[in-house]
Amino acid sequence: MTNDNIPHDRAPFSYLVKVGHISANPVQVRVEADERERNALAKLWNIEGVNSLSAELQIARWKKDGVRIRGRVSGEIVQACVVTLDPVVSPIDSDIDQIYVPEGSKLARIVTEESAEMVLDPDGPDLPEPFSGDTIDAGALVSEFAALSIDPYPKKPGVEFAAHVEDDAVENRKPSPFAVLKDWKND
Repeated sequence: MTNDNIPHDRAPFSYLVKVGHISANPVQVRVEADERERNALAKLWNIEGVNSLSAELQIARWKKDGVRIRGRVSGEIVQACVVTLDPVVSPIDSDIDQIYVPEGSKLARIVTEESAEMVLDPDGPDLPEPFSGDTIDAGALVSEFAALSIDPYPKKPGVEFAAHVEDDAVENRKPSPFAVLKDWKND
């Protein structure tokens, strides 16, 4: 789920975790975006502002050489109302549960049934995410889960689409190109 196309030193919100330092016993970590990071995230997400963004994470080994990051991301963003364009303050609140495995690990392969059909449960756990090198960017993971919880159509409380008119297919139907021939007579 990480965006490996963005170098970690240019990611809007980054918290690098050294894989070699992770033990089997979960470590509690709190990460919080500073003002520069919040401004960069607002620009990336195309919203008016990020008032706060933080996460309580539990980082631990998973199986032999994988890593599991669990926790909760929370924050507050400001978006433009889709009706009035007035600022709308919205909470961010999302659970995080992501497993990382080294590139090429057998644990990253999708298990298929004998029919060679992939069976994916949309409500089930995400597939393990491969990583390369010796670090995982927990900050990028936090910002991705936060982005997924953003309402794409924020509305101010009590605001309705008052001027919205449903399309009337009868009135908007184009005339048939043969309509000009309806009064034509054969002589």
